[in-house]
Amino acid sequence: MKLDNATVLITGANRGIGLAFAQAALARGARKVYAGARDPASVTLPGVTPLRLDVNAPGDIAAAVAQAGDVNLVINNAGIAQFGGFLDSDAETRLRQQLETNVFGVLRVSQAFAPVLAANGGGALLNVASIASWISSPALASYAATKSAVWSLSNGLRHELRGQKTQVLTLHMAFVDTGMTQGIDAPKSTPEQIVARALDALEAGAEEVLADELTQQVKLGLSAHPGVYLQARE
Repeated sequence: MKLDNATVLITGANRGIGLAFAQAALARGARKVYAGARDPASVTLPGVTPLRLDVNAPGDIAAAVAQAGDVNLVINNAGIAQFGGFLDSDAETRLRQQLETNVFGVLRVSQAFAPVLAANGGGALLNVASIASWISSPALASYAATKSAVWSLSNGLRHELRGQKTQVLTLHMAFVDTGMTQGIDAPKSTPEQIVARALDALEAGAEEVLADELTQQVKLGLSAHPGVYLQARE
């Protein structure tokens, strides 16, 4: 779908990749951009409509549907990341917290807005996944599990929504220079680079975008022997 004259809703739009999505949507001619955040006062970008939206709060989601009934693009960007492996004493707690936001949050928003997208001609969902959909490490084990689930969830939504002509695009990328990756010593893309590639893919009608070279290499390595996901990572 095209961004020109589109009405866009972005979760987690007050900072990082979400903020970059809001800026790019405006620059590409979106008619309206709803910038969702748990605290709408934290949304300071001129030209957007702040929207109270905690993806873990069903009441917020219902209110967002009532306010944003003109949406034809939903960007499921809100997410959290916590460090630690599966054998840590608090691993179950961390995994549940991340699943709640990163997976069930995407599911809740997608379920709620699917009828809105259908009523507005189909439109699109853009779900933010990760290179961690396919590879893991002890440092980001539970986060990787949630992004694997987002990949699978997106695949399922794509099949279910195809009949109403809703494009479902899954975005995968390696580290991006945002607050979430502070303290990680690794090459990073800028939010603007990732968002530009994602929106180019969206406008081209794609269903998956591998937004940097490392992610492209990892995806190719899934069918290698041994698979890239079997290799040890720091």
